[in-house]
Amino acid sequence: MSSLVAAHTRILLLEQLRVPIGLAAGALFPAVSLAAFVVPFTGDDPRAATMATASLTLFGAMSQAIIGLSVTVAQDREQPWNPYVRTLPAGPFPRFAGRILAMLAQMVLAVVPVLLVAALFTAATITPLGLLAGLVTLLAGVVPFMLMGLFIGFLLTAKATIAVSQLLFFPMGVLGGLLLPPQILPGFLEAVSPFTPARGVAELLWAVTAGTTPGVVSLVSLAAWTSLAAAGAVWAYRRDEGRRFA
Repeated sequence: MSSLVAAHTRILLLEQLRVPIGLAAGALFPAVSLAAFVVPFTGDDPRAATMATASLTLFGAMSQAIIGLSVTVAQDREQPWNPYVRTLPAGPFPRFAGRILAMLAQMVLAVVPVLLVAALFTAATITPLGLLAGLVTLLAGVVPFMLMGLFIGFLLTAKATIAVSQLLFFPMGVLGGLLLPPQILPGFLEAVSPFTPARGVAELLWAVTAGTTPGVVSLVSLAAWTSLAAAGAVWAYRRDEGRRFA
């Protein structure tokens, strides 16, 4: 089974690398945002620059998790190859696991330009252990967003998925304080921010990279969102399975 998962992961990564525009967009937007909005204003503040770097790495990873995963899952469902794979003796697990692993690899690649800009042009500082802890936190923290991507991808067509995933992703990033510090958001948005999943993951990232203390409300909200997204993803998968193979 592990060899099948590895084979699917390799194939899916090659597919993405042959048409790298999605990967490039997910990687370059956070890096450009860091260069344009963080470097000139807070680039010389080590703590602020470190927190901004963590926020924008999460923003890029969220893009891959919500938009990238939902679109590829929806496109897979529309291809004749996917139903055939799901009827094989190995079942859908190898390709499904390969898709998740390939997406995680793309997220790691998307983080690199942001870290390079931060290292070269800001005063952001972090120890090797802190960097590793931040990367692990990032990969664990995108789980609820990947579940959201799966929910959308299994529920909608590829064309509808593109629009819905973008409408979900960008407001969630803004409300979560990833593009602007939460404390300078308008009053109503600042009050709503702790209840978004992006804010919960961001606070965990800020804690391991800049030594802040996560808020209880944000962490409880993150757990609730993760549970809800998991239930939605399972329901959407079973609905799709029933429609295609019942």
